[in-house]
Amino acid sequence: MPRCQTVEIVTRSIQKLLSVSLFCAGLGLVFAQCTVAQSDASDEPEANPGRPTVSTPATLTPARYLQFETGVLGATDSPEFSSRVGLDEVIKLSVAPRLELLAAAEPIAHYTSDGTTSNSVADVFFGAQVVLARGEGAVPTVAVSYFHRAYDGGAPELDFGSSVNSGLLLVSADVKGFHYDANAMLNELNEGPVRRAQYGQSLSISHPIAGKFVLSGEIWHFTQPFLRSNAVGSLWALGYTARKTLVFDAGFDRGLTSTSTRWEAFVGFTYLLPHRIW
Repeated sequence: MPRCQTVEIVTRSIQKLLSVSLFCAGLGLVFAQCTVAQSDASDEPEANPGRPTVSTPATLTPARYLQFETGVLGATDSPEFSSRVGLDEVIKLSVAPRLELLAAAEPIAHYTSDGTTSNSVADVFFGAQVVLARGEGAVPTVAVSYFHRAYDGGAPELDFGSSVNSGLLLVSADVKGFHYDANAMLNELNEGPVRRAQYGQSLSISHPIAGKFVLSGEIWHFTQPFLRSNAVGSLWALGYTARKTLVFDAGFDRGLTSTSTRWEAFVGFTYLLPHRIW
C-alpha cells in the first residue's frame, strides 16, 4: 500500500477514535463540574496517571476511588504492521492503601498488515499491584505488580509484543523538583505453543514547566526473543492538570532500532471519580 494511503487511513482512524475519547472526556468534565457544587475542590482526591508513559508509577491511586485512563494511540512501521490505531482503556481501583486492582483493554484496533486492512478487539489484561515500601520525597516508593492476559484478540502488536504473564518491579520518587518512575519487567511471550521470556526496563522523568503543565521524557528497552533483537524507544509527553481529578496528555514515541515501531503518537486523559466506591 502506498505510504500516502497509509497515512490517510491512520489520520481518518485517529479522527474517529479521538472523537470517542473526547466524548468520554466531555462526560468526565461535566461530571467533575457537577461535583464542585457538592464539595470543595480542595477536598478532592488526586488522580495518579499511569499514562502515557511505558513506565508505571509505584504509587497507587487513592484508596476506594475508581480511576479511568483513556487514550488513542496511532503507530506506523512495526514488525507486525505498517499502520495501527487503537483505543486504550485502563481501570484502576485501590481496595486498600497498599493493594490496587487493574484491568486493561483495547476495545478496538484498526490496522494494516501485509496489505490487508482490518478491525478487531485486541487484548484484555487483569492484574494487581502491591506497595512493598512507602516512600516520601527522595525516599522511593517500591512496589510489585502482576498481569495476566485474559483474552487475545489477535490484532498485530507493537514492537514489544503482548505478554501472557507479566511481573514488574516499580520504583518512584521525587528528587529536586523532578519525579521519576523506573520499572524492571519480566514477561512471558508466546507464538503458538512456544513460550519465551522477555526482559524490559524503562525510566520516565517528569518536571512541571508552566503552571499546570508537566513535561515527561522516557527511555525504554524490551528484548524481542522471537526476533532475536531488541526494541528501544524514546518517549516525550506533555500533561495538563485541568483539576485534581482530571489530567490530559499528548505526546509521541520514536523507535530507535530497526525492529522498533518507528513512530507512535498518542492523546488521552486520566479521570478519577471524585466519590469513594464504598
